[in-house]
Amino acid sequence: MTITMYGITTCDTIKKARVWLESHDVPYRFHDYRAEGIEAERLSGWIGKVGWEKLLNKGSTTFRALPEKDKEALDEKKARKLMLAKPTMIKRPVLEVGDGVIVGFKPEVYEETVGGE
Repeated sequence: MTITMYGITTCDTIKKARVWLESHDVPYRFHDYRAEGIEAERLSGWIGKVGWEKLLNKGSTTFRALPEKDKEALDEKKARKLMLAKPTMIKRPVLEVGDGVIVGFKPEVYEETVGGE
């Protein structure tokens, strides 16, 4: 099973998720949004699987710093455009596990999905 974690290296939740994966000997590849960006097709695929509402992190510093007009009347198209322009607005981590997508870090969900030792 191929696992890819998407996020930014400075995120505390990313750090916790990486520690969990490594301590459970779960191999994964890390994709840093800041360094590598995010492809439009991939983001669209995630939106199709989990919904834009779950992916858009309205609590992020990046989102909160947006002008009010950018935060108003959010819909899928507008949210997708914002997340592509500033991937740090995507909730972290996003874990691709095979064909599935996990958003956020909850140890019990990781245990259930990727197991480990």
